[in-house]
Amino acid sequence: MNAVLAVRQYVSKMIEDSGPGMKVLLMDRETTGAVSVVYTQSEILQREVYLFERLDSPNREPMKHLKAICFLRPTKENVELLVQELRRPKYSIYFIYFSNVISKSDVKALAEADEQEVVAEVQGRSWDPAQLTRTTQGLTALLLSLKKCPMIRYQLSSEPAKRLAECVKQVITKEYELFDFRRTEVPPLLLILDRSDDAITPLLNQWTYQAMVHELLGINNNRIDLSRVPGISKDLREVVLSAENDEFYANNMYLNFAEIGTNIKNLMEDFQRRKPKEQQKLESIADMKAFVENYPQFKKMSGTVSKHVTVVGELSRLVAERNLLEVSEVEQELACQSDHSSALQSVRRLLQSPRVSELDAARLVMLYALRYERHGSSGLPALLEELRARGGTDRYRKLVSAVVEYGGKRVRGSDLFSPKDAVAITKQFLKGLKGIENVYTQHQPLLQETLDQLIKGKLKDSQYPYLGPNTLRDRPQDIIVFLIGGATYEEALAVFNLNRSNPGVRIVLGGTTIHNTRR
Repeated sequence: MNAVLAVRQYVSKMIEDSGPGMKVLLMDRETTGAVSVVYTQSEILQREVYLFERLDSPNREPMKHLKAICFLRPTKENVELLVQELRRPKYSIYFIYFSNVISKSDVKALAEADEQEVVAEVQGRSWDPAQLTRTTQGLTALLLSLKKCPMIRYQLSSEPAKRLAECVKQVITKEYELFDFRRTEVPPLLLILDRSDDAITPLLNQWTYQAMVHELLGINNNRIDLSRVPGISKDLREVVLSAENDEFYANNMYLNFAEIGTNIKNLMEDFQRRKPKEQQKLESIADMKAFVENYPQFKKMSGTVSKHVTVVGELSRLVAERNLLEVSEVEQELACQSDHSSALQSVRRLLQSPRVSELDAARLVMLYALRYERHGSSGLPALLEELRARGGTDRYRKLVSAVVEYGGKRVRGSDLFSPKDAVAITKQFLKGLKGIENVYTQHQPLLQETLDQLIKGKLKDSQYPYLGPNTLRDRPQDIIVFLIGGATYEEALAVFNLNRSNPGVRIVLGGTTIHNTRR
């Protein structure tokens, strides 16, 4: 409980995160005083900070060879001064840290002022009050509907996770009579995580049915908009995919794309056997579509099959049109392998391909930036320039920077790309020896490992503390995991597999949204 040490550690982290090179520390009147209490000038000089300036000083000279570390209180005056600074930057790059939370409107003002893209990072992210209230209401409503009064754990590296945990706990404490359910031998557990710890998963192409549909077509309340599909019939412009009302979807939503095509073919051939006079060969998706369209009575009998043939047909068309097999193979290489030279060569090759869309090109550069942001031979500047040349706009360049700011190494509380222990390292080594069964599905989301550790009782309290004095002594049985910033269908698949392979454990996954790359 040492306040001076806490401030000193914060200042040290600011300096460390800005990387090597000469730096200026840009402060206001009050942060100047705070820093002077915790660091001597000689100590901070040893950290390559050679200049100390006040943001409100009118006579500062431009020094483009210096990086600026801004440590400021989030006052209206400081934000206005910083906006003026960014419009005419005096330093090469800016790392901006606020001593407290900053409003979204102020962040927007800074972003709009940063026309020369000199800001590398802004720290001070917090909940929008309305969103925090809505998320708290949603989570507590779920707990009441499930009749659960859980113990709560949260991701320590995420201030929003801690804040949400506290808000949920406050509601449970205030409305204790509503949450007075029959006690179970092992209390339920609510685990609150932050999407920024794994920004890789939402950026990957998917190859299981539900996840693939959401990635390429989009799922909104179980509805799929097919109105842009070439030659689509009026009754199929919007379809519903619901595991509760569609047996084929329920049985196939977690299977891979190759299996889906085979299963649709088998289902249709089963119907065909009932019509021996009208045998047809079904060799391709096109054959299946033609078969369905030519038999109105068959369409009436099998609206489900008609729907899935159309959906799978469109998925097949998009995979071919956007060269997604090749794109996905490189994505998996970026997410799961560590050969920088090979990855850089693969990304460059695809950026030069006219068959790769702007979105997919940006996706590859985002993944590269997250994976190799601190590599000594990083090719990111050249990739960003190629990305700009492809589209003639800086839109995707800014998105790459935003993704790294959101989920880069400085932000993450876990080591996303490295095995965490000897067992994981051994598994990875053995996997390498055996070879990969499917190069398109090597990746496993960080959530899978986190939940696996939780189930085994190995999830570290130091990284995922309990809210309050009590801890869970037994293996958890009922787990509700909530991702601030959104979950994905790849993570839903991981939860499905964990539920299936751990009898007695029941996991429910939630999040502020369900992501695909566009979202």
